[in-house]
Amino acid sequence: MYIPCMVARQEVSAWRPHVPGVVEVFHAHFTEHAYPMHVHDVWTLLIVDDGAVRYDLNRREHGTPGDTVSLLPPQVPHNGSPATPQGFRKRVLYLDLTQLDESFIGAAVDGPDLVDPLLRRRVGQLHAALADPGGALEAQSRLALVRERLRTHLRPGAVTDARSAGPGVAHRLRELLDARLLDGVTLDEAAGLLHAHPAHLVRAFSRTFGIAPHQYLTARRLERARGLLLDGHPAGEVAVATGFYDQSHLSRSFKRLVGTTPGRFARGGGGTEASVSSTGHFGGVRNSPADLRERFEGLRQSGSRG
Repeated sequence: MYIPCMVARQEVSAWRPHVPGVVEVFHAHFTEHAYPMHVHDVWTLLIVDDGAVRYDLNRREHGTPGDTVSLLPPQVPHNGSPATPQGFRKRVLYLDLTQLDESFIGAAVDGPDLVDPLLRRRVGQLHAALADPGGALEAQSRLALVRERLRTHLRPGAVTDARSAGPGVAHRLRELLDARLLDGVTLDEAAGLLHAHPAHLVRAFSRTFGIAPHQYLTARRLERARGLLLDGHPAGEVAVATGFYDQSHLSRSFKRLVGTTPGRFARGGGGTEASVSSTGHFGGVRNSPADLRERFEGLRQSGSRG
């Protein structure tokens, strides 16, 4: 009789994103690894994509199947191990106390496992945004919505501050995004300037215009990029001149919206594709972002598209 042998596997990926409030992103696939009792000084936000995790928190046993979001509070001992022979594949966010303060710890100890499909989906979307180096505004927006949802679970019935959450603040945010098209703006900065709660700001904008703030900003940048590409400027220059993180960020965003790469789009429109680095090298000369943006300053007010 053949008895399958499970070989221990371990896949780990970790990084620190440039998003305030997120200390670390940790993705792992374990088949046998078991965590001993330990503590963190930050919040642990856990989802499981395959398998299941069992853990003890404050001397009580808990589990995280695939439909659950687990929130483990700081300074409370816990462990963790596979709940099935196949192990588990998990994604974890470590959030600092600016996202949830110490007053929420007691509620999290009493009920760390949250069965909430909307929260589960939002946490997954946040992970995807954090994996994109150019997705800072999207990640900040999704983090604000996740944070708000967590607070609702931990403190049900609490009254939230809904000031400036209507169409007026949405229009002011659109004006701010238009004014900061190249340099961008963080969600916290926008919330401070507009005197609005970050999550309310995202919802008000999406409700008023039918598009999220990060999607609007990307679409405006792509509109400028299309015109520059059709004028024959190479994709690397265009990425720098229109506020994208790098040429790869431009290419991913462009293909997602337009359905083709910047190079193919330019060739189809009569432009010429040239090789240029994402840092602005062209013709043997290194162009700074400021130089490139100055060259295209005249296009800031033009809405020209191919």
